[in-house]
Amino acid sequence: MTGDYANYTVLMPPTPDNQPSGAGAPPRYAGGSKPDDLPLPPYSSSSSKLVNRRGGGDDGGGGSKMDRRLSTERVPSPSTSKSLLLRTQTGDFDHNRWLFETKGTYGIGNAYWPQGNGAYDTDGDDAGGGGGGAVKMEDLVDKPWKPLSRKVPIPPGILSPYRLLVMVRFVALFLFLVWRATNPNMDALWLWGISIVCEFWFAFSWLLDQMPKLNPINRAADLAALREKFESVTPANPTGRSDLPGLDVFISTADPYKEPPLVTANTLLSILATDYPVEKLFVYISDDGGALLTFEAMAEACAFAKVWVPFCRKHGIEPRSPEAYFTQKGDPTKGKKRPDFVKDRRWIKREYDEFKIRVNGLPDLIRRRANAMNARERKLAHNKQAAGEADAPGPSAVKAATWMADGTHWPGTWLDPAPDHGKGDHASIVQVMIKNPYHDVVYGEAGDHPYLDMTDVDVRIPMFAYLSREKRAGYDHNKKAGAMNAMVRASAILSNGPFMLNFDCDHYIYNCQAIREAMCYMLDRGGDRICYIQFPQRFEGIDPSDRYANHNTVFFDGNMRALDGLQGPMYVGTGCLFRRYAIYGFNPPRANEYRGYYGQTKVPIDPQYARHGGGDCVVEELRPLSEHPDHEAPQRFGKSKMFVESIAVAEYQGRPLQDHPSVQNGRPPGALLMPRPPLDAATVAESVAVISCWYEDSTEWGQRVGWIYGSVTEDVVTGYRMHNRGWRSVYCITRRDAFRGTAPINLTDRLHQVLRWATGSVEIFFSKNNALLASRRLKFLQRMAYLNVGIYPFTSLFLIMYCLLPALSLFSGQFIVATLDPTFLCYLLLITTTLMLLCLLEVKWSGIGLEEWWRNEQFWVIGGTSAHLAAVLQGLLKVIAGIEISFTLTAKAASEDDDDPFAELYLIKWTSLFIPPLAVIGINIIALVVGVSRAVYAEIPQYSKLLGGGFFSFWVLAHYYPFAKGLMGRRGRTPTIVYVWAGLISITVSLLWITISPPDDRITQGGIDV
Repeated sequence: MTGDYANYTVLMPPTPDNQPSGAGAPPRYAGGSKPDDLPLPPYSSSSSKLVNRRGGGDDGGGGSKMDRRLSTERVPSPSTSKSLLLRTQTGDFDHNRWLFETKGTYGIGNAYWPQGNGAYDTDGDDAGGGGGGAVKMEDLVDKPWKPLSRKVPIPPGILSPYRLLVMVRFVALFLFLVWRATNPNMDALWLWGISIVCEFWFAFSWLLDQMPKLNPINRAADLAALREKFESVTPANPTGRSDLPGLDVFISTADPYKEPPLVTANTLLSILATDYPVEKLFVYISDDGGALLTFEAMAEACAFAKVWVPFCRKHGIEPRSPEAYFTQKGDPTKGKKRPDFVKDRRWIKREYDEFKIRVNGLPDLIRRRANAMNARERKLAHNKQAAGEADAPGPSAVKAATWMADGTHWPGTWLDPAPDHGKGDHASIVQVMIKNPYHDVVYGEAGDHPYLDMTDVDVRIPMFAYLSREKRAGYDHNKKAGAMNAMVRASAILSNGPFMLNFDCDHYIYNCQAIREAMCYMLDRGGDRICYIQFPQRFEGIDPSDRYANHNTVFFDGNMRALDGLQGPMYVGTGCLFRRYAIYGFNPPRANEYRGYYGQTKVPIDPQYARHGGGDCVVEELRPLSEHPDHEAPQRFGKSKMFVESIAVAEYQGRPLQDHPSVQNGRPPGALLMPRPPLDAATVAESVAVISCWYEDSTEWGQRVGWIYGSVTEDVVTGYRMHNRGWRSVYCITRRDAFRGTAPINLTDRLHQVLRWATGSVEIFFSKNNALLASRRLKFLQRMAYLNVGIYPFTSLFLIMYCLLPALSLFSGQFIVATLDPTFLCYLLLITTTLMLLCLLEVKWSGIGLEEWWRNEQFWVIGGTSAHLAAVLQGLLKVIAGIEISFTLTAKAASEDDDDPFAELYLIKWTSLFIPPLAVIGINIIALVVGVSRAVYAEIPQYSKLLGGGFFSFWVLAHYYPFAKGLMGRRGRTPTIVYVWAGLISITVSLLWITISPPDDRITQGGIDV
C-alpha cells in the first residue's frame, strides 16, 4: 500500500470472523493492552483488515483467513496529488466514502443490521469450537428488561440543608431546655414549673414527628412498560390479551340517609368505567344497613352503566364519575376530536339527569310500593277470613313489610323494623347484578343503540355484586372492620382477585390510570414484599380558604411522603390497594430484622440465624409461600374449603413476572390468560355462607387475619400489623389526583371526625398494638412514626396548659422567666428561625403551600384543646372503667343551598367540644385587658412582663382565629350587640381584678424587692 494508504490502520475487535491466527496469541496493542478510548471501526467479512502496530503477523495459522481479513481489492488506488479519501476542505479522512467504496459496515446490532445473507456466519473454528451457526436479527428483537417503577430522590440541595437544620434545631432545643431548667424564676416557681414541663413534652413530641421525615422520596411509574409486559403480543402471549392480575374493588356504605345513594352510585360508575381490563375487574358494595334504597339505587346505576361506560371509553372521558364530569368547569370539548362528541354528550347528559331523578325518587317510590302491597295483603287476609278459612290470619296479623319491585319481601332491613328484618337483625344478601363479562373484547356495532354509535367500542361491563352481611342480636359485628372482612371472604369465593382496592362511598376515581400506576409497584421487581399501595386523599367541596385544614396536605404530602422513604406510609382508610395474601396475615418473603439500639443492623431472616435464637419461627418463615401450612388451617380462616383453597391461588396470581434473573418469587408470563369459569349457584351459595355472623367464631378473623378489630381506627391498626410482620408499603402520588372525595366543612362535624381519629390513637396506645411492643421487623424510624400516632392526643394535656400560661402571666404580673434575658431571647429567636427555615424547605420537597402549613398549625391547636382532650378522657374511661365508645356516622350529603355551595360552613351546631377553646379564648382576652390595665394604673409599670405575656397571648388567639370565625357564622350576620357586650364584660372584669388585687409599686427581680 502506498501514498495516503501507507499510514492507514484499521483496528478490528476480535469478532468471530476476525480472530488471531495463533490460537494462544491474542493481538497485542501499544502499551501491552488495548486502549479504552479507541472507537470501534467499520468492518465487514470481505474488506476488513487488521494490522499489528508492532509488526506481529501470522505465525502459521492459515493464509486464507489472513487474506480474508486483509483483502483490499475493492479499494481504489489513490491519486498522486491528493487522496480521494481526504475531504477537500479540512483534509480529514472521509469515513463515509471509505464505507461506500469498501462496502464496509458497522457490524451487527439493533442500531444497524447488514443486508445480505450469511454476512456473519460463524464456523466451528472461528467460534472457538462452539459451532453457534449464523447470527440472525431475531437474536436481537427482544427489548431490554425495564423496571416498572423507580425512586426519584429529593435533590440534595434541599434534603441536606433540611437534615442539617433538624440537627441544629435539636441542639438548640436541648441547650434551651438545659438553660430553662437551670434558671428558674424564683418569684413564680409554679409558673416556671408548668412551663418547663410543657416545653419538655413539646420537644419530645416534635422529635417524634420530625425524625421520620429525614428521608422523603418521590416515585415514578412507567405505564408504557406495564402495557409492554402485560398487554403486548409476545411468544408467551400470542393474542395480546391482558396478563394483569385480577382486582377486587370494595365500596362500603352503612346508612343511605347519611350517605346518599346518588353519591354511592357515582362512585360505582367511576369504578366500572376505569381503565383496567374488564375481565379482570370485580366490584363489590357492602351495604351494612341492608337497605332496599341502596339496593335499588345500585340496580339503577347498573342500568345506566350500560351507556355511560362505553361513552367514557369512546371519548376518553375524565373524570368518569358523571356528577363530577358534568359539574366541572371548563370547555368540555377540549381535546375531543370525534365529530359526534357533542351529540353524544348532550344525550348522555339528559340520560344522567333522568337517572338522578329516578334515584332521588326511590325513597318515596319504595314507601308507596310498600303501602300498596301491604294494603293488598291485608285485603287478601280479610277476604280469606270472611270466606271462613280456618287458618287464615286476620288483617291485623299482616306485617308491614318492605317489598321489592318483583313483588317479594326484601330480605334486609324493612322500613318498619320487624323480627329478622331490622337494621341489626337480618339475613345475608349476595346479589350479582352484573355477571362476569365475556373474556374476549366485544365491540359494539352501528345499530346496537338508537342514539350512540358504539362501533369499535368495547361494550363489556365489569362484574358487580351487592353484599349485605348477616346481622343478629347478641353478636359483635365490629363496625366497618367486620364489613370489610365479610367482603374479603365473599370476593375470595366469587372472583378471588389477588389485589383489593377499598373506597368509602363518597370517594370516586378521578384518574382512570391510577390503578395501573399502583400495579406498576406491585408487579415490579421486589413487589412481592409490598403489602399495600396507599394513595393520598384529595377532597372536593372545601371552602377556598380551607378554614379547618380539611385538605390535610401537611400530613398527606409531607408525613406520608417521608414515611415512603422508610418502610412505607400508614393505611388511612380509603384509596388503598392491598395484596390479598398480606391481608390474610402471612409473613412476607425475604423478611429482614433490624437489630441494635436504633435498628442500624439489617439482618435477613434465614436458617443461619435460627441457630442463634431464631427458633422454629424462622424455619416457618422460609417455607415456600405456596406450601405454607396455614393455607389449610380452618381454625384460622374458617371452615369454608372453597375459601381455603383460594388462598394459594391468590398468592400465586399476585406474583411479579419472572422475566429477569433478579426477579424472585415470580410467575411465568402468560399464566393469567385463561378465561374465568362462569359463576354457578353453588359458588354464590358459598359466598352467602361466608358472610354469616357465625362464620368468624373460633377463627382468627379480626385478630390476625383481615382488618383488625378493637379500635375505631381499624385502618391504622391493620397497616401497623402488616408492617410489624415485615411487609413494606408504597405511597403513590399521581400527577393527576387518583381519587377524590368529600370532607365535612362544618366545624362541629370536623371536630367529631378528629375526635374519632384521636380516640382510636388512644386505644392503640393502651393496646398490644403500641409501637413500643413492635417486633424487630419494624424499622426504628417507622416505629417512631407509629409511636407518635398513639402519643399525639396526650399532647392536648400540655397544650391547654400552655395556652393558659400567657393569661396566668398577665393575671399574676409574672412571666415564665424572671426577666426577658438576652439569652432567653436568643434561644427563642434561634428556635423560631430554624422552625421557619424547616417549614420553607419542607414546602420545597413536599409541595405544600405556606398558607396550608399555617392552617394546619391553627387547627392543630384548635383540635388539640378540644377533640384530642376529649379523646384522652374517653380513652382513659374505656381502659379504666370499660366504657365502650360509640360514634355517629359522618353525614356525607352535599349542601342543598344552590346559591352558596359552602352554606354548611356557616352552620353552628353546638357541641361540648366548644367549651375548652371558648374558655381559652375568653380567659386570654380578659387577661390582656387586665394586663394592660395593670400597666396603666401602676406607678412603675413593668412593661417587659406585659410584653412577654401579651405577645404569647396574642399568639394563642391567632391560632384560634378560624374557631372564632366559625362561631360568628356568615359574615355580616353577627349582631353588633355581641361585640358590645364582650367589650363591656372584659372591662368590668379587669376593673374588678384591679380593685381586688391592686398593682404593686415594687419591682421584684430574682427574689429581691427594689
